[in-house]
Amino acid sequence: MTSPPSILAARADQALAELSPGYFALVMGTGILSIAVHEAGASRLALIPLGIAAVAYGVLVVLFVARWFRHGDRLRADARNPETAFAFFTIVAGTDVVAVGLHQHGWGTVATGLLALAAAIWLVLGYVLPWQVLMTRDGEPILARTNGSWFIWSVASQSLAVGLSGLHPATPRLADVLGVLTVMAWSVGIILYLGIAVLVILRVVHHGITPEQFEPTYWVSMGALAISVVAGAGIVDMTPVPMVDAARGLIGGTVVVFWCFAAWLMPLLAGAGLWRHVLHRVPLRYTPSLWSMVFPLGMFAVASMRLGRVEHLPMVEVVGVVFLGVALLAWALVAAGLAVTLARLARGTA
Repeated sequence: MTSPPSILAARADQALAELSPGYFALVMGTGILSIAVHEAGASRLALIPLGIAAVAYGVLVVLFVARWFRHGDRLRADARNPETAFAFFTIVAGTDVVAVGLHQHGWGTVATGLLALAAAIWLVLGYVLPWQVLMTRDGEPILARTNGSWFIWSVASQSLAVGLSGLHPATPRLADVLGVLTVMAWSVGIILYLGIAVLVILRVVHHGITPEQFEPTYWVSMGALAISVVAGAGIVDMTPVPMVDAARGLIGGTVVVFWCFAAWLMPLLAGAGLWRHVLHRVPLRYTPSLWSMVFPLGMFAVASMRLGRVEHLPMVEVVGVVFLGVALLAWALVAAGLAVTLARLARGTA
């Protein structure tokens, strides 16, 4: 039995108020599948997830703007909360992923515009959100609330590097500027990753972590390494300019290390998931944070395929193809969970 329109409207408004700051991870997870399928050689098939990602992007933009106007107090509270603030960087990464996908299919002008938008948002959020989190005190320790979503800050920076490395500037002067910006974005992403990793380790050592607290966003710790590999490989293949030439040796030598560490993290994260859901019986139900697990799986597939081709490592490329299948399965399961959740909301039973 369906609920009256007034009740449905109230439920929809409540859902808008509670909209997760990290919901653009849906765009990230879907868009990276498009890029991965394209990497695997099925360019036409890649248009399907790219189209879904683009539609989801448009819908989420509308929803986030609506939340800003209708529930601005809730949004600002999320931006000050250490457990949710850094999830806003999914906006940057989602924009970049869509831009890269569009660029692969020939929509270079639109992709460039999206990259410029993502860069502007990244620049603003990169200073505003940390200030909000670190300077706005609510009496609770910040370190105890550090979590996997903080790694999205690093992912956003690397996603910008991926997008910029694929551009083809018209003049040598623009190529120089692009080289500086791309290497800077990659370098900032690496430093952020190292700093956040230290904070997360300190949180676990000093405050511990319960099965309920080990959310899917911790998979971003692996995804951030994988996207660093993709961004680094892109920089190595860029047109020679002074900044790129200065960094090419360092970056080329580190991407293999990053890929190896990302691969090492995979069993650790999977085991922690079993510890959470099997040993401690935390219910496995749909939450927006599950998209933060889909993206790293897809990103690892792309990183493996690109690294395997660039460095002539056939085994690594095969790993990428296998993980493309894993990422597609994960996407299908999470998408099914979202569909069920939306259906329950429409029926008034959610």
